[in-house]
Amino acid sequence: MNKDRGNLKREIHKLKISKKKNKKISFVSILSLLLFGLIFTAVTFPFLILYGPFENAKRTYVGAAMSSMTHQYLATWFLSDEQINNIIGKPSSEMDEETTNVNKVNIPKNKDDSIELYEIADNPKYKGYYLVIKDPTRIKIGVSSKLKTEGETTSEIAKNNGAIAAINGGAFVDKSTVEWTGTGAFPDGIVMSDGKEIWNSLDKNSKTDLFGITKEGVLIVGKYSENQLKELGVQEALSFGPSLIINGKKTDITIDGGIAPRAAIGQRADGAIILMVIDGRSLTSLGATYKEVQEVIYKLGAINAINLDGGKSTTMYYDDDIINTPSNSMGERTIPTAVIVK
Repeated sequence: MNKDRGNLKREIHKLKISKKKNKKISFVSILSLLLFGLIFTAVTFPFLILYGPFENAKRTYVGAAMSSMTHQYLATWFLSDEQINNIIGKPSSEMDEETTNVNKVNIPKNKDDSIELYEIADNPKYKGYYLVIKDPTRIKIGVSSKLKTEGETTSEIAKNNGAIAAINGGAFVDKSTVEWTGTGAFPDGIVMSDGKEIWNSLDKNSKTDLFGITKEGVLIVGKYSENQLKELGVQEALSFGPSLIINGKKTDITIDGGIAPRAAIGQRADGAIILMVIDGRSLTSLGATYKEVQEVIYKLGAINAINLDGGKSTTMYYDDDIINTPSNSMGERTIPTAVIVK
């Protein structure tokens, strides 16, 4: 009898061990299956979007990738330059040479130093903020004090220059040299401040998309060279694009930049400057396309406007505080240039 009981206990123990092993194997199998599914989805997702029948998704995917400074490989690994241009188009400035008519802007003789802050909250897809600066001559270009070594955040550039407000500025490039730290040390295109050339990666006669501020405070947007800017008496200038509004008319934006955080600058007919940011890449604010930014700033009364660097760089600083929510996981992104209000 005792022997039979002993055998029964051993069999029950073996059964318990077997069940534990089966449970462990089952858990490992499920985990492996989930892991395989995630890897398979990650690998096949670009092919599904880029070579599937989803045209809108394809334009959004490629546009978002190409408008990023660090994730263009998500498109360039799979597509040629020609294919990318066929999907998202070419920048409108390559086909549109219209520039700003400075006579359409009336700069008030009596200076108004006021600044007004407003929220953009009438669209469920995105939210943002804009500043109205009544005196356009207060707009300056601030640069990182560590240019060519590393960038600084928008708020740091503002504070270093005694500015009360700022938004992120223009283009910058990652350099494949030992000096490059990936922190926004090198601008791209043209940078002018206080009438002096700070940076120009182009020939002095080569035109590029940019905005400039004249001595009188007129915002010009379009395609200009450095020599043209000097002829017009431009004091501040920064390269980026596309142009959104020129001489009161919305430009024909032929490039799809996808849905992303955005920044823009514009000027009303009364001379007031609009600095605008739209948050993105979050559950509360997905972001905006170029055309949506164009529509928003047009409704705000801008007769000349241009898109600035967006994505993780998108930041608005005002009165010692960060107004918006930058999409960069580390907070403010370091950049080489900012549009500041002194």
